[in-house]
Amino acid sequence: MRKLFCFSAAFAAAVFALRYGAAPLVLLALPAALWRREDRALRAGLVCLGLIAGLLWCRGYDALVRAPARALENTWAEVSATVEDWPRETSHGVSVTVRVHTPSGPDAKALLYADENYAWLSPGDGLTFTARFRPADRVRGAADETCPARGIFLRAYANGEALTVDRPDRVPLRYWPAQWAGGLKRTVERLFPEEVSPLIRALLTGDKARLSDADYGALQRAGLAHTVAVSGLHISFLVWVAVQLLGRNRRRTALLALPLLAFYALAVGGSPSVVRAVVMQGLLLLAPLLGRETDPPTSLAFALLLLLVQNPYAVHSVSLQLSFSAVVGLLAFSGRLESFLRDKLDLKPARKGWKRWRNKAVRLLVTTFSGTCGALAFSTPLAAWQFGSVSLIAPLSNLLCLWCVELVFTLGLTAAALGMAVPAMGGALAALVTPFARWLLWMARHLADLPFASLSLTSPYLTAWLAFVYGVFLLCCVWRRQRRYVLPVCACVCTLCVCLVLTRLADTAPRLTLVALDVGQGQSTLLRCGARTALVDCGGSEGNAGDLAADYLRDRGRDSLDLLVLTHFHADHANGVAELLERVRVDVLAVPDVEPDDPLRRELLALAEEKGTQVWLVREDARLAFGSAELTLYAPLGAGEANEEGLSLLCRAGDFTALFTGDMGADIEARLVKYGDLPQVDVLAVGHHGSKNAASQLLLEAVSPETALVSVGYNTYGHPSPETLLRLDGADCVIYRTDLQGTITVTVG
Repeated sequence: MRKLFCFSAAFAAAVFALRYGAAPLVLLALPAALWRREDRALRAGLVCLGLIAGLLWCRGYDALVRAPARALENTWAEVSATVEDWPRETSHGVSVTVRVHTPSGPDAKALLYADENYAWLSPGDGLTFTARFRPADRVRGAADETCPARGIFLRAYANGEALTVDRPDRVPLRYWPAQWAGGLKRTVERLFPEEVSPLIRALLTGDKARLSDADYGALQRAGLAHTVAVSGLHISFLVWVAVQLLGRNRRRTALLALPLLAFYALAVGGSPSVVRAVVMQGLLLLAPLLGRETDPPTSLAFALLLLLVQNPYAVHSVSLQLSFSAVVGLLAFSGRLESFLRDKLDLKPARKGWKRWRNKAVRLLVTTFSGTCGALAFSTPLAAWQFGSVSLIAPLSNLLCLWCVELVFTLGLTAAALGMAVPAMGGALAALVTPFARWLLWMARHLADLPFASLSLTSPYLTAWLAFVYGVFLLCCVWRRQRRYVLPVCACVCTLCVCLVLTRLADTAPRLTLVALDVGQGQSTLLRCGARTALVDCGGSEGNAGDLAADYLRDRGRDSLDLLVLTHFHADHANGVAELLERVRVDVLAVPDVEPDDPLRRELLALAEEKGTQVWLVREDARLAFGSAELTLYAPLGAGEANEEGLSLLCRAGDFTALFTGDMGADIEARLVKYGDLPQVDVLAVGHHGSKNAASQLLLEAVSPETALVSVGYNTYGHPSPETLLRLDGADCVIYRTDLQGTITVTVG
């Protein structure tokens, strides 16, 4: 089977090289030609053939599949299509994947956006609609390969009045798995309590739409997010159940289990991770029947070949990258680490007595720990690059929770499948599973809240530590004279401790530091001075501003915030408060005493009362000490609209000053200049994300800022406006933008 490996690896290398514009990557496939001494010429030929096939297929796929989609880009057209999956809720209605029937070639997948009246669509429905088609590889004005990686090349914005639906009398066979998955999700929501049904739904189908940001964030920080992305873990559970039910007859198990695995993979959406797992398990089951050797590297390469034949753009899928890198780590290191630990622990088989059961339990723990470490070996750098964080507690979390994940998945799937036919029996089994699901969520939340459970790479010390760890890792792989792991592990642990201490010392220095967090279209700025911390606003469009702020604090050993100031009650300044209060203790919440009937105000004040946070309704200007600095809160100066009724804040530390104006416009800025007795400032946090009515000429002349911070993300309002940028440039300001520079840190010397 190594011949298949040579061809598959070369094909994949060619596709990766072409899609990433890195032709030297094709050289990675060449060592496969010299894997063994015999048949070198044949293997070299297969490698060359694979490289050529990969390059040609990429070009052919573009001509056959991508070209018909490109013909519809940037046009209004009336088309017919078939619904591929169930609709998903959006902020303005629903989105649904459809297969558009093009007259010039094969069907093209599109992501259709329609109003909420079409939330009842189901897979297999026929549609006729008029829509504006946009390329799917451009999102918010920037290149984005997320949709092409799923085979979706168009975004369609439909005219709802012209959308007609034709529901067939019988659902076509190809849509049965999707229909079954929809029924399974509805059954889960019916059988399980509201607090655990989103987790069960995510575990069984990979659909995280109903999982709250708080729970998914906890799973990520605890290193358990892979459990709600259907992958090899779930497929291995299914295979284990099939083996237990069908016995050890290999032929019968293979013939019955393979259709089951294929059906399940289609039902959960056919993500790269689940397809990879099904292909590898399928080859593992078929190899003995076909008289072939079991070869995991060949199975892995062949799975990658099948995925890239289906869609060469899948190389951009984060799911594919993480899944395959985890399996490479498992194959390369898990077996060796498990053997090493078993030898050190002297886990020799015992035939009877308590020692036998003890050894079994320890062997299970060793296997789980080795598998987790192997999977993290290559996936951790990718996860750090993609998500900017590393879970240090992942090995412990997997040791404590994987047994429960297996139990909840197998029994939950059985309960949901049974509940679709016999609701009473499914409900009874669901009642048994629910306590374990609750325990799993409880463990994830508490493990995620442990100090330094997860580290975001905002600190240069922690980034340097991660680079050091992988430097040591590569050195150990290259230097094979002695297999001694104690010294490298101790070196990594000691350097981590040093980096955490340095990060903490830098954080508690008496100097003032301002951190404008990159929260997308929103604002959240952290102020630190010695042991004191304050946060000005906590909202945004990217991720969760509360999570970002809490991560920043916890990475530096802090679990509390002295002051949270909300300039006004708009979501882009306050939608992360709930998660922030959930994760860290906030001593005082300062808000303007306006809009008493505002729903967001009532919600936040009720939540603050629940968490024991003191609420300060600001009616008059106030000054308060902030370590060696001083904060001045200016009461609302306008009326009528939230932006005009907001707070503003001035921070002084010696000769340094910084001004925050919230979302106030030019007219309220004029009042602030008139009544606020403003000094010249070093840093101006530009109001309203740089809108044309913010940072007026009057304000700039009054405070003469040296540096301007613009907290902004992708938006349709034109922020920051060219007029504002010109005014700032004319005032000789150095301009920093979170949409361009990311999180911005200003340290007062």
